[in-house]
Order: sequence, then C-alpha cells, then structure tokens
Amino acid sequence: MSTGAPDHMRPSKTVAFHTLGCKLNFSETSTLARSLEEAGYAKVRQEDRPDVFVLNTCSVTENADKECRRHVRRFQSINPDAFIAVVGCYAQLKPEEIAGIPGVDLVLGANEKFDLASHVDRKLASAEAGDHGGKGEAVHSPIKDLKHFVPSYNANDRTRTFLKVQDGCDYFCSFCTIPLARGRSRSATVAETVALAGTIAASGVKEIVLTGVNTGDFGRGHEQTFLQLIEALDEVEGIERFRISSIEPNLCHDGVIDFVATSARFAPHFHMPLQSGSDAILQRMRRRYDTALYAERVARIKERMPHACVGVDVITGTPGETEDEFLKTHEFLRSIAVDYLHVFTYSERANTTAVRMDDSVPMETRRERTKQLRILSNKLQRAFYQDHLGSARSVLFEAEENDGRMLGFTDNYLRVTMPYDAAFVNRIVPVELTRMDGDGHIIGLTPEVQLAN
Repeated sequence: MSTGAPDHMRPSKTVAFHTLGCKLNFSETSTLARSLEEAGYAKVRQEDRPDVFVLNTCSVTENADKECRRHVRRFQSINPDAFIAVVGCYAQLKPEEIAGIPGVDLVLGANEKFDLASHVDRKLASAEAGDHGGKGEAVHSPIKDLKHFVPSYNANDRTRTFLKVQDGCDYFCSFCTIPLARGRSRSATVAETVALAGTIAASGVKEIVLTGVNTGDFGRGHEQTFLQLIEALDEVEGIERFRISSIEPNLCHDGVIDFVATSARFAPHFHMPLQSGSDAILQRMRRRYDTALYAERVARIKERMPHACVGVDVITGTPGETEDEFLKTHEFLRSIAVDYLHVFTYSERANTTAVRMDDSVPMETRRERTKQLRILSNKLQRAFYQDHLGSARSVLFEAEENDGRMLGFTDNYLRVTMPYDAAFVNRIVPVELTRMDGDGHIIGLTPEVQLAN
C-alpha cells in the first residue's frame, strides 16, 4: 500500500539475511546486504520481524536442501507477511521447486542474484499495486551463460574478512554439483583484487581469508596465477595476516608453499581437500591427484614450516567405498602429518556421475565411517594443540566476550582463550600457550597478564 508521502520521506523497508553453507556464501551475503542497504533497505536481525527475508542457500549435501524449507517455515513464523527471497547454489539447481514452497516469493539463479535489490523492488512494487500472485517467481538462466565474476567480502566483523577471489570450478568431480550451481572457474585480475584488499584494510580489519570454490585456480582467463596474487597481496598495507581458506593439493605447488614459508603475513595454515585415502576411490571421484602427491604436499609444508597447521576435507561412503577402501583412508590419514579433518557424509546429488553408480554404500555404514573419522580428527587436533603447549605464538583476538573470556586464533590456527581485555580486541599480540581447557581451547597468557600475576 502506498503511503502517499514523497520517496525521501517514506520509511525504509527492513531486511534480514540467513546464510547456509560455506565461507564463500557468507562473503556473498554481505555483498548482497550492502546492495540492499544502498537501495534504501535497513538491515535488521531476523527476530525484528523484517519486511524482507533473504535466504542464501547451499547444495553440497542433502541436508542443506532440507534446511532451505525449514528456514522458509521459520521466517513465516516470525513474520507471516514478510517477502521471502531465496538465492544461492540450491536456487540455481532447483529454482522452480523452491518457487513452489509456500511462502517463497522470489528465487534468483546464480546469474541474477547480484541484481537482488532491483528484483525485490520490482516484486514489492507489483504487490503494492495489487498483484499478489500465487506461486513464487523463479528468475534464472542456464549456468553456461554465467561468465562474469562478482567480487565479494563480508564486512560485519572488524577482525577478520572473507574475501572471494575466485568462483566456479572446471573440475566436474563425480560427486559434486558446484560446477552446475556456480559455473566455470573465473576471477578478477590481480590488480582488481589487490585494490579490494586495500579497501578492506582501510576499514581496520587485520586478517583477510582468501576464499573461492577452487581458490588455487585464480587467474584463469587473465593469464595470471594464484602465486602472483598472493605475492601482490603480501604488499597490501594495513593487513597483518592473510589466510588461504582452502586449496587443491595439485594447485598447492612448491612455489605457493615456499612463498607462504617466507612471508611475514601469510599464515602457516593450509586446508587441502583429500576426500579419500584410496587411489581407486580418488579415480572414481575424478580427482586430479593421488595419495602419493597429497602426502608429498603435506611433507613439503611440514618441512618448510614445522608448526604449520594442515586441515583436510574427507568424504565417507561414496559409491564403491568398501570397508577395505575406507580403512585405507583411515590408515593414510594416520600416516601423514595432518592436524584436523572436516568430515562429510556422502549424499546423492542429482545430475552428478556418482548418483548413477550402482555400488551404493548403506547410509548407516556411511554415518558410522563419518563417526570414526571425526573421532580421529579430535585426536589429531588435540595432539597438534598439545605439541604447542609451552611455546609462544601471535594471536588475533576477537571482540566477543563469553563468560568474561575472549577468544582468538594463532597464525597456525590454534584456538586460544584468555580473560577478556578490551585493549586486546582486534590486535595481534604474543601469547604464551600454557594448557588446554575443557572445551579444547588453549589457555593463553600475554606478557601483560604474566606481569600482573
């Protein structure tokens, strides 16, 4: 309904966001939020009964799809009259299906989501004119038409920012829908990315986490490389720490490892997807490396940076994973110097090669294998933490206070806790790592605290 007031006197509509999935999604949600704020929408919390809800979806697992429906129902319970828009990977893969969910007003595909503000304005204006429609509208185009790269970063944390430097993937692994949801690999240029990092630095952020679908594939189409990018970012004034969120082992070559080893700003922390410790399964997955290459990469990292943290992605229960193949994965992970695992249970994804394989693993077996690897991860991480007790590392402390304590990360990804002191927020300070608490964090002492004691 029109207020009859001039545009500049009309109260702005409110919007709230919810993000499912990866760091890449979080960086894009922040970019979408800024675009709506620039269009006159006021960003609020979900519990404030906003006029518009935006759900940024994931489609890596079956549960992520179900989460979409659950959150739409939750939005309706908060404000039954709210306008609900859905974007993200699931929105590209299943736009018409999502548009049919009761309460959904708008679904935007990968090529359309960054025009969110104009699409929401158009739909709301249509509703105010009396067109309330029925089923939600799905606006999408074939993923092959997606050519442009939209840089994104999150800006709601003064301490750490996730900067999207790459999008899409050309690998087409047998289990993965990401190329279908995000398109081919693409990025901005080194100069454009460095300029954006400079903008982030001016906001006071101390750490930038480089993120992407296949981050190490940066520069495709520009005849530039990921190594050239990190060399250039290392010169950005104001950023004290860069972190690589994830990099494929075949792209984590000696040049990248050696540069991080000598850099004063890039953190000695590598997260490399493995997915399986069985070469037979890796071949079925269409991965571009084998276990020998993976072990070589880990050994090189630890040789150059003994205190470096190495994290691993693993999938349990992919088609063809027998008990013997799973045990090879378990044994392989114990044989190399990795420090924590992100374990995912395989779920069938439409339009992937793996879903057509006929040697499916029972879900109960998949979940049991996931449980075993998560137990292993806890042991690996605890051993990594224990190895650092009694040493000193630099910690970037966060603003949040929890029961009188504050948390932060070392450069090599150890989680440290100490009594809250506002003077340490968003500062990198030397900390002595003393012992572990019941939550698995390291209790730290700064020189100031030691003197006080």
